[in-house]
Amino acid sequence: MNPNRFLYLILLVLTIVSGLASRHFSTILPHWVQLYLGDGLWAFMVFVVFGFLFQTKSTRFVAITALAFSYSIEISQLYHASWIDALRANPLGGLILGFGFLWSDLVCYTVGVGFGYVMEKVFLKR
Repeated sequence: MNPNRFLYLILLVLTIVSGLASRHFSTILPHWVQLYLGDGLWAFMVFVVFGFLFQTKSTRFVAITALAFSYSIEISQLYHASWIDALRANPLGGLILGFGFLWSDLVCYTVGVGFGYVMEKVFLKR
């Protein structure tokens, strides 16, 4: 396995654990962290997954693709048909698809993907 792919797997696990911990310990975290950290981590996780999948593509491609995916998921929350709301009712579906559109989530996604972009440029060579 490519050493970068192994690193992406480690980052994926750490990001998921961090996101779940931010929900579990939300009562002791500052209010703004409760509101926004999970969305930023979700977008960072999307960046990591696309970085893993598109190993030969540029960091810019990965960031744009991750941001487009994240934005499209958020925009899809404006759509409420019974079939997609049934998916959202499942815990995993709710984590992936979300429930309601928020403009602030788009900002969080931009920050999360931007963080991934900067970290990859600083620490990894594509």
